[in-house]
Amino acid sequence: MSAGGILNETYRVAWIDLCYLRDNIIETLLTSLVGPLLYLLAFGFGIGAHMDDGPGYVAFIIPGIIALNTLSSTFSTVSMRVFIQRRFYMSFDEMLLCPIRVPAVVLGKCVFGVLRAMMSCTILLFIGCLLAPDILLSPWIFVIIFISSLMFSLLGLLGGITVKKSASLSLISGVFIVPMTFLCGTLFNVSDLPVWAGSIVYALPLTHVSQLMRSVMEGTAIPADSILAVLIYTAAFFLICWYLIKTNRC
Repeated sequence: MSAGGILNETYRVAWIDLCYLRDNIIETLLTSLVGPLLYLLAFGFGIGAHMDDGPGYVAFIIPGIIALNTLSSTFSTVSMRVFIQRRFYMSFDEMLLCPIRVPAVVLGKCVFGVLRAMMSCTILLFIGCLLAPDILLSPWIFVIIFISSLMFSLLGLLGGITVKKSASLSLISGVFIVPMTFLCGTLFNVSDLPVWAGSIVYALPLTHVSQLMRSVMEGTAIPADSILAVLIYTAAFFLICWYLIKTNRC
């Protein structure tokens, strides 16, 4: 199993999604940016304007909003596309009949979500630098964006290959994704929560993405436990997707 062969097969799996991205890049970026920009306006300039440290709060939530965008730009997109391909077009099953290795299938179906998140987060980062010049730029920001968007794309793939009806995807979004949006340190500090609630939130992957993003952009020490948590979640989601596809349980 050569790396070049895996990359070639990954590209072949992702080709149809790349064509869609090429033909709809403006619409894709706009839909990815509307939500984060609304959060920035509503919380940063709406609520933040009434705080004693308003400008500081804007700088605080920018890393959180970029972290949040790695989730919002990937999970729903990947999960819904895979679900439709499985349940309505049967193209996912036809792809599995091709001589393509399972890791390439898993990674190929995540490419669209990763690219969407990378592009939209880069634009948000540029906007954030204009609004809060004190935030620090580092190449590690893009590494975090890439790994976290891959992690949430794998989570979206996991949802797309396991659910049997669209209502189940809506349930997952309502029960897991929406709470992560507001509770995982994107808009406020997790330490402000009660101890029992903070323990639960700390176990969620978006919390660690927010902490990594904020530590890099604020120039503080990078938490090693958050790095480990993100890597473990990414590996776990990949292995679960690999197992389900390999054993034909999707």
